[in-house]
Amino acid sequence: MRLDDRDLKILSVLQTEGRITKTELAARVNLSPTPCWERLKRLEDAGIIEGYSARVSLTMLGPISIIFMEAEIASHQAKDFARFEDALKDIPEIVECWAVGGGIDYLLKIVCTDIDSYQCLIDDMLKADIGLKRYSTYVVTKPVKCVPTPPLAAYMKS
Repeated sequence: MRLDDRDLKILSVLQTEGRITKTELAARVNLSPTPCWERLKRLEDAGIIEGYSARVSLTMLGPISIIFMEAEIASHQAKDFARFEDALKDIPEIVECWAVGGGIDYLLKIVCTDIDSYQCLIDDMLKADIGLKRYSTYVVTKPVKCVPTPPLAAYMKS
């Protein structure tokens, strides 16, 4: 699907202001409401807009620890990767997971109330026999930069 400048503008506005009204969105991208709504619907139907959400300040809800974990699994057969990945889907503290190339197999972002709860999570993962062979822990001491998605124009396919 090819996107034009108006589509990009719609996406850019929605990235920072997801609760904007359709009328205001149309005004911002210099369209009347009906064509703007049609473009928005097309972007949603194509899967370019995956959903709408709120950014919640977890620290306002209580103490949290953010941990990045490198994970290496014991065996590198397709079934072993699938077993590990399926197990992670049921662990709510694991909020992000990427399969990566290089010296490790996965990089996980984990949010727990504290380091003790993180260690309990790791102990449970090791007991569950999901194939975790080795892991390294990196505790976040402060956020430096966190943006939900990068500027869109630089990543557009020609």
